[in-house]
Amino acid sequence: MASVELATAALEDLERMIVTHSLPADTRARVARSLRGLGQFPRMGAALEGRWDGFRFVLGPWRWLLLVYVYLESEDRVVIVTMQDARTSSAATAIKR
Repeated sequence: MASVELATAALEDLERMIVTHSLPADTRARVARSLRGLGQFPRMGAALEGRWDGFRFVLGPWRWLLLVYVYLESEDRVVIVTMQDARTSSAATAIKR
């Protein structure tokens, strides 16, 4: 089973969104539940392309919350690198034209 870790940047993203999006007090627990399956299925998230090539994402407790991660297969580690609001034009899943 892969270990699942959160990068400092991802934690900072989450803390910022808790404030800016007025997220509920149990947000951290909800995100943790959203990440549970990655330990057993580290490739379950959709692969990203372009500048995010090599990364994958799963949706958080809300459809708009992207949990972007990299699976380091040789170390059997999943690292959540950022958490983003998918509704923004700068999100990892945004189509660049």
